[in-house]
This record gives sequence, structure tokens and C-alpha cells, in this order.
Amino acid sequence: MTGRRRTRRGMLTTLLQPSPGTRRRRLLPTAALVACASLAAGCGAIPGATGGSGGGTVTVMTWAPDNTRATNKPGMPAMARAYARWVNSHGGIAGRKLKVLTCNESNDTVEASKCARLAVKENVVAVVGSYSQYSDAFFPPLEGAGIPYIGGFGLTTDEFTRALSYPVNGGQPALLAGLGKELAAVCGPVTLVRPDSIAGDELPGLLDAGLKAGGHTAARDQMAPEDATEYSAQADRALRAATAGSARKGCVVPALGERTDIFMDSFRRARGGYPAVRTAAVIGSVDQTVIDTSGGQAGPYEGAYITGWYPVASDPRWNAMKKVINEEAFGDNRIDPADAGVQTTWIAYTVLRAVLEKIGAGEVSADTVHRTLDNGVRVDTGGLTPPLRWRLSDLLDSAGFARLVNADVTVQRVDQGRLVSATKGFVDLTKTLDDADVS
Repeated sequence: MTGRRRTRRGMLTTLLQPSPGTRRRRLLPTAALVACASLAAGCGAIPGATGGSGGGTVTVMTWAPDNTRATNKPGMPAMARAYARWVNSHGGIAGRKLKVLTCNESNDTVEASKCARLAVKENVVAVVGSYSQYSDAFFPPLEGAGIPYIGGFGLTTDEFTRALSYPVNGGQPALLAGLGKELAAVCGPVTLVRPDSIAGDELPGLLDAGLKAGGHTAARDQMAPEDATEYSAQADRALRAATAGSARKGCVVPALGERTDIFMDSFRRARGGYPAVRTAAVIGSVDQTVIDTSGGQAGPYEGAYITGWYPVASDPRWNAMKKVINEEAFGDNRIDPADAGVQTTWIAYTVLRAVLEKIGAGEVSADTVHRTLDNGVRVDTGGLTPPLRWRLSDLLDSAGFARLVNADVTVQRVDQGRLVSATKGFVDLTKTLDDADVS
């Protein structure tokens, strides 16, 4: 990561935290903890762990929503379990076993808080490779117990400002800014269709930062329910906006997570009465599976630009992850190697492994894990990301994202129904994010 500009702006900020009076904030309960599934006994050892759970076992947690009407990420806890089985079957790290607890965050602020409180009760040494948009609910319990949050999905600004957060990618900020920068050269009017949610509120300014960097005007911001079963009205409005007053082909950017494919089904039916419109998206809303089920080369994504954090799923740098999946989770259809959540969980556990190897025979606790991270452990992810390190001098601090250490994205394009690399290597969005207006 040499050669990048790094700055420090003093104390960490909590940019974009909703105010106490916001319409979406709800009081955090002190009710009973949710029941969460834990990894079965015999899960074995992770390289380099001790403490946190006593004896030769280290306990961590991975959470994500499942069986909800909005975005679901069952592959993330499933990947965590597979990783633990694989690690333990190969002798562990420093003779210690890894125990993975999982929790259904349910896309709900109350349940997210309960998952965090369970993590505290179970004395986990870290929460690893998890997904939740309710950072204002889960961070306070974790911070109160000093538990680090390693490799969240990057949905909220809190993940890039909280002192105990260790992000492995640039999150939604980098994806949207990178997509805007790419679309500025090829699009007329741009319409962003995004969730009417806390996480969705942060997206327009990020896309606009990229568009501005490319000399384009701001996108039209169009909110939509994140749990709708059809989007006919929203698709029609997006098409009208994208074809208004420009000779250049307009672009529609759906950023609805798991509901993006439902929006695109409505979009495909509505677009017949309009001139051709380009589509674009971010990984997390669209992957190869979504492209396949929507018609592949004949579907609405053909020619679309899609930004991601990592190389395309066919890249050989994913072979190590695929080997683990084949050995420990063959036939588990929850684990899709092309899913950005599964990939993020893999990288987050790669970070955990590096930390535990660094600690070696010493005590492993939440405190020693985050101190090891703060003291500059360097994590090589095999080229899936730049080398990761969270010393103060490594923090990019772009646009107030004080914990950001990796602002790189990949630009992909749907060509003949397949996601292929549109640019060589990674694109660094540090400067673009510096100029983002996310207030």
C-alpha cells in the first residue's frame, strides 16, 4: 500500500450516524438474547488461537440475516463454519481450536443488538466476516466489551469510523464512487434506485462523488422499499428519468441488494416503451448467479458495468477458498464462491488467522486481538486485496472514513452473459472518496 496518501484528522468521527430523533432509529432493548446456532463440537482448531473461551479453544462469532423479506446472506455464517471445520481438520493454529458461533441478525435493529449481546455473553474474541446495516445497534455492546469487528460487509459509515472496526474492503462507499466514476464517461442521465433505509440514505452522495470526478451531473435519487415483491412503478419512473432530455443513453443503477433481481424483472417488462437504457450495479446487488437467472446474454445486464471489491470469481486467486468449500461444504448451496458476502467472510477469517498466528502461544482475548491489529500485523490475502494493515499511518481517512485502509475496487462488465474484468487490476478510489459529499 506504499505510495498512497494517508492523513490523520485527529479523533475518529462518527459521520452519518442517525440522530436520536431520526425516523428510523428505535430504542435498543434489554430483552433476552436471541438463540444462535453454534458450530458443532469437533469444529477444531484455528491457527494461532487461545484464550477468549478458555483452554485451547478460541470463540468467535459471525452473523448475517437469513429468512427475511429483504437481503439474506446465509452463505456468510455457512462459510465461517466451513472454514473452522477445515482449519481444525488440518491441525489448527498454534495447537488451538476455533469455535464459531453464528447468529441470525434478521435485518432488524433489535435482533442485531441481541446478536452483539450474545457475543459479549459468550466472551468471543472477535466478530468476523459479518453483515448488518444496524451498526448503531451492534457496535455499542461490542465496544463496551472491547470486542473487535473484523471484516464487516461495509454497509454503513460506522464500519469505517468506529475504533474497533477493521474493514477489509471499501464497502458501499468505494463501490458507488467507483461505479459513478466509470459511468460518467458513458451515460446521459443517471438514476439511482436505492433502499428507503439507513444504509440506503448514504448511497446518493457516494455515487455522485464518482460522477462528479468524471465531470458528470448528480444522479436522480429514487427511493424504493427494500422488501417489495415487485417494482413496476419504480422501474417506470427510473426509465422516464434516464431518458429525459439527453442524446446520450441514460443509465439506471439499482442498488437494492437481494431485491435488485426483482427490480430488474419489473424493469425488463417496463423498458419496451423506452429507448435503450444502460444498466449498472455494484457487487452485492448483482453477481453471476443473478445475471444467469435474469437471462444471461439476453437479459437486462448485458453490457452493464459492475464494481466489486475483489477479482472476478473465476480468478485463480480464489482457488484456496474454493478448495475449502469443496472439502468441507460440498453440496451446501448456501455457499456461492461468487457471492461477495462469502468472499468477504473468507478474507475476514484470513485476517483472523494472521492475527492468531502473530499472537502465537500468548494469551488470546478480545483485547490481545485488537491490540495485535492496532500494532501493525500485516495480512497478505493472496492478491484478493492489497496487503491489509490497520496502523494509524495506514488509515486513509477519506471523507471522514477514518478506518478505511482499502479503497480499491475492480471494474467488471457483463460480456456475453459473463462477468469479466473491464480494467486491469484495481482502481484506487481514495481521492474520489476524499471529495465525496456524504453529509
